[in-house]
Amino acid sequence: MILTGLLVGLSLGFVMQRGRFCITGAFRDVWLTGSTRWLTAFAVVIATHAVGYLALTSLGVIDVAVEPLPLAAAVVGGLVFGIGIVLAGGCATGTYYRAGEGLVGSWFALGFFALTAAMMKFGPLAGFTTWAREQTVGATTVSNTLGLPDWALVGVLVAGTALAVRHHLRRDAARPAAASLPPRRRGVARVLTEMRWHPFATALVIAGIATVAWPLSIAAGRVGSLGITTPSAKSVEYLATGDLTLVDWSVLLVVGILLGSFLAARASGEFRVRVPDASTIHRAIGGGAAMGVGASLAGGCTVGHGMVATAQLSWEGWIATVMMFVGAGIAARVAVANRASQSAPVATDDTPATQVGERPAEGTDRPAPVLTPIS
Repeated sequence: MILTGLLVGLSLGFVMQRGRFCITGAFRDVWLTGSTRWLTAFAVVIATHAVGYLALTSLGVIDVAVEPLPLAAAVVGGLVFGIGIVLAGGCATGTYYRAGEGLVGSWFALGFFALTAAMMKFGPLAGFTTWAREQTVGATTVSNTLGLPDWALVGVLVAGTALAVRHHLRRDAARPAAASLPPRRRGVARVLTEMRWHPFATALVIAGIATVAWPLSIAAGRVGSLGITTPSAKSVEYLATGDLTLVDWSVLLVVGILLGSFLAARASGEFRVRVPDASTIHRAIGGGAAMGVGASLAGGCTVGHGMVATAQLSWEGWIATVMMFVGAGIAARVAVANRASQSAPVATDDTPATQVGERPAEGTDRPAPVLTPIS
């Protein structure tokens, strides 16, 4: 059954690469441009997954306990992780799928993310991590604290997200249609490899994958949905020890994300090995290390907390995610201040490649992605 982890990872990696879905860009856009389009897409993932999770628990398909809140660890870890994702140029899954596209800077970020996560979880810093996460305040879920049924809070979350979606869809409808290259493929092949995926459609698919991951993961002996930090740390420990017991559903999940993004990038003509300059690699290393430390302290990343624990209405998930947003904002503002003195453009996930010196990818109706971390 652990092979289902590989299938889920392949699907997730493919979808995130084709949809350009990275939470770093969502957070950064709010702070730098005031745009909430991608943040709304992130909310669609949370709200839709919350509905799926509520359905699974209500039907008795899964029964998952929410751990007490390690407040200080969630706050500090989330803040450090948020700073790290801006330095690295992508969140945990964003780093995985960009590594699969051939971005060398993401290779360094991913390696140091996994390495520091392993040090924090299983290595010389494991004792500190355990101690920090044992300092809890007792609170578990928002609904439990407020004395409200889960469905009531999920309903509020869905309603608020729906209003935000309607706002952005109306704005989209008012814009003139974007120019595109003549299609080279037809039917499903064009949808999968050429067409630009709408952020909200991508978010719905990701939420569906996260929901399906619950019963598949539990059937394989692992209680959880999507997760990146712990399996990344386990991968490093396996490479160091050769202990096959470490290779579980979650490890195959992250392997699948990497492979899925590679296949998507190859199919769409977006795979290209890109070597950044030395300063970008240095930032990627520092960002990856900060991500590993922060996610280990916080107990999750923008997937484990941002997409999964928030859907469970977990206090830890929401507080850590908010702090990730704050950390990303601090790092982004500092980066812009540094960039302003150099009079260079700041690249975001939606920045056309032609604005920063790259040519459009052949065979696509959109420019090649801009994936260099901002400085």
